Amino acid sequence: MIKVDKVSVQYRMTKERITSFKEYVMKFLTRQIKYEEFWALKDVSFEVNKGEVVGIIGRNGAGKSTLLKVISGILRPTEGSVVCNGSIVPMLELGSGFDMELNGRENVYLNGAILGYSEDYINKKYNEIVEFSELGRFIESPLRTYSSGMLMRLAFSIATVVNPDILIVDEILAVGDVSFQEKSKARMLELMGGGTTVLFVSHSIDQIKEMCNKVIWLDNGRLKMIGEAETVCDQYLGYYNSP
Repeated sequence: MIKVDKVSVQYRMTKERITSFKEYVMKFLTRQIKYEEFWALKDVSFEVNKGEVVGIIGRNGAGKSTLLKVISGILRPTEGSVVCNGSIVPMLELGSGFDMELNGRENVYLNGAILGYSEDYINKKYNEIVEFSELGRFIESPLRTYSSGMLMRLAFSIATVVNPDILIVDEILAVGDVSFQEKSKARMLELMGGGTTVLFVSHSIDQIKEMCNKVIWLDNGRLKMIGEAETVCDQYLGYYNSP
């Protein structure tokens, strides 16, 4: 379903400490800005088969979110290529694709259109989306009045109303109250049972072990290890917990 081939992502970072936009413009025009290269990902390759649930672990800054954005098509790799076979639903940043001035109902249709759902399909699924989100009367309130937990409920409910071929999730199960986290996890397990391929980032190793059958370990932008979930997670914990 997914083939990542020698993917690298490079950013150019300024060496100077620039404190204002005016200072940046002046230095840019006079060519005084010096840059240094930063590789968020370097030569990462792997394949994911249909129906696999793959966890991605690593410390902050390891390149996990960057990798998900490349696979989702949000970022273009500096080097290498990614091939995905099937529809992708990325759940990477809460509220992405939402208009905070519109109410929840209007955003259901807006976000559904962004994800490629037809208006007729959303009409049929609307009550199911609202019921799953547990927003009740707040569905008619502007999103700027929502808490992060309410945004997560709405985003998750819209994204998982169908069985996507590939679901990409970045820490979204860590937001909201415990009961909705459990409900979201159950829905993800249901999708997995239906053959959906899942890429899942979480800082909870216990959650990774429970939900994933394969794990990718990134370290400083490089692929350090890939394999069976229990084995890779134990190696990861041992590596960072060793004296």
